[in-house]
This record gives sequence, C-alpha cells and structure tokens, in this order.
Amino acid sequence: MARDQVFSEPRTHIVDFVFDETVAAVFPDMIRRSVPGYELVVPMTGLLAARAVAGIDSPRIYDLGCSLGATTLAVLHALASLGMTVPDLSIVAVDNSAAMLDQARSTVRDPRVRFVESDVSTLPFEPARAVIMNWLLQFLPPEHRAPLLERIRGCLQDGGLLLLSEKVHADDDATEAFNRAAHEDFKRANGYSDLEISQKRTALEQVLITDTVESHVARLEAAGFREVHVWFRCLNWAAFAARA
Repeated sequence: MARDQVFSEPRTHIVDFVFDETVAAVFPDMIRRSVPGYELVVPMTGLLAARAVAGIDSPRIYDLGCSLGATTLAVLHALASLGMTVPDLSIVAVDNSAAMLDQARSTVRDPRVRFVESDVSTLPFEPARAVIMNWLLQFLPPEHRAPLLERIRGCLQDGGLLLLSEKVHADDDATEAFNRAAHEDFKRANGYSDLEISQKRTALEQVLITDTVESHVARLEAAGFREVHVWFRCLNWAAFAARA
C-alpha cells in the first residue's frame, strides 16, 4: 500500500481536491488514515447489503462512488462468509474517476461486477435491491442530492435498502469544535503533519460540503424511504440504512 504524501510539501496555491491518478495511487492509505471507522463501515456495509439480497433471484446492487472497489469486494466477501448463494447477482460499480476505475478493474475480477464510468447525477438506474453510497453524496452539489435520492428510491424494489455513509457536521458550535479537534488528532496519530492536515482541508473546502445527521434523515424520509436508521456514528462521520 503506497503511503499518502499528496499534501506533504508546502504549496503556494492549493487547487480543489480531485480523485486523479495521484490520489488513486495512495487512496487506500489516505482513507484509512483520514476516516474514523472506515475499517468497520466498509465490511459492515458489505454484510448489510448481503442480507438485503438474501433469498432474492437476480438481484442488482449499485455501488455508487465505488472508487477502488473496496465496498464491492466487501459485499462479495460477506456473501461468501455467510454462505449465501445468490443466483444471478449483479453489482454495478459506478465512479466518475477514470483513474479510480482503472485500478478497480485490475483489483476486482469477478464476472458478477460491472464497472461504469459515469456521473451518478445522470446515471440511468434499473430496478435494484440495494444501493450503496459510501462518502459520495458529500461531494455532490447540495441541489443535486435530493433529486438523486428520489431517483434511487424510485429504482429500489419494495423492501430494498440504501446504505449511505457520510461526513457530517454538528448543529451546535461546541460539538462541532470537539469533533473537529478529535478528528484532527486522529489524523495526527496516523502520521499526518499539521501542514498536510491544513493543506488538505483547504483543498476540500469547496468540494466536500457536509450536512447534519438530522438533515440526512429528513431528506431520506422526504425522498420516500419508510425506515431510516443511523447505524454508525463516530465524531463527524455517520452511516445510514434507509429501507424502501
């Protein structure tokens, strides 16, 4: 695993963060050292998605913002670990980064998986049993979020599951300050310097726009999901399960 040093050198001009070849090359290290709970959320998402397709013939799962395919692999591993045989399973793994997909295709070689390069805001959906969005919605323009969730609800079969993980923010200053300080210490403890933390924060300011947990729940309910559960929370990171 290549070590993330993308922001280790001082920069006179910091451009917006993009998922290019440089980031793709170090992404596994970057996300593990930056996202509290990552190593729990990904395999647990796989287990929840596996349970959602159990007993269903020819189910389709969408992994939106699949990056290098870690969550897709987690689904396949969960099915194998639980001894589930799912006839004609199809996983459609979608990302708009060609660099990410190039690596994903070389890593995930399973005939049940199809990788698609596309903007999820315009992706045509087919009927599905589960949709996964791990740390994707936060990178979409806020005005695109509700319409996307409404389209996902429209493609999910009754009883289907949306699994959503996001960076969030608190709605009071004291909690937000506590969470941010703890998150920065998490990154320092994982070897990031103050320079790296500061420069990456600047690069993300205009492209990663968070919502509160309450806003996420309200938007999911407004999109037509009948059950919304917050199944993981650590500082400013949360994961949701929404039932169609």
